[in-house]
Amino acid sequence: MMQASELKLVVASNLIRMRSAAGLTQAELGAMLNYSDKTISKWERGEAIPDAFVLTQLAEIFDVTVNDILSSQDKWQPPRDEEDAQEEHSYSTNMIIAVAVLGVWTLALTAFVALWLVDLIYWQIFAVALPVSMLVYLVLISVFHKRRYLQYVIAGFVLSLFIMLFLLMPGWPWQLFLVAIFAEIIVFLSCNIRRRPRAPGKKRRKKEE
Repeated sequence: MMQASELKLVVASNLIRMRSAAGLTQAELGAMLNYSDKTISKWERGEAIPDAFVLTQLAEIFDVTVNDILSSQDKWQPPRDEEDAQEEHSYSTNMIIAVAVLGVWTLALTAFVALWLVDLIYWQIFAVALPVSMLVYLVLISVFHKRRYLQYVIAGFVLSLFIMLFLLMPGWPWQLFLVAIFAEIIVFLSCNIRRRPRAPGKKRRKKEE
């Protein structure tokens, strides 16, 4: 008979494998279960085991049976937390993002100075550089999967577009910033949409049909 400690390791191994195959992060899986990513990490380190109801939810999410989650599949090795695994690369990716964003502003400043030298003052260049730099930042954090603050960056990008239009278009009514407020609300609501697990009985009824 399998010991409790062995069962924890089996569940941890299967949970890691199934989550990775589904392309979910610990945070995304936690949101689907209404648990924190720290709890998911604890399960995947074999320090705790989900209760029966959560096991049923996991089975629904990964389209497997509870027995699949509780049965030994592969040899388990203690994993590091996702944050620890990414820590080695966080410095270089942060530097890449910083260099890219600063590069946009450097180009804008270079263009501004070049025009200034021929007695042309186009401060509007910086109004355009603002949303461009935000867009570069948004793309890079998506590429490097640094999505913890993604909703705030998207909100900043949307707001920067309104600021750019306000600065570049004389007479642009400030009241249109009221539209920006609702646009920001839509961004935050959209970024917090989460997939809800199906009710445990739905898949069974569907198979029976």
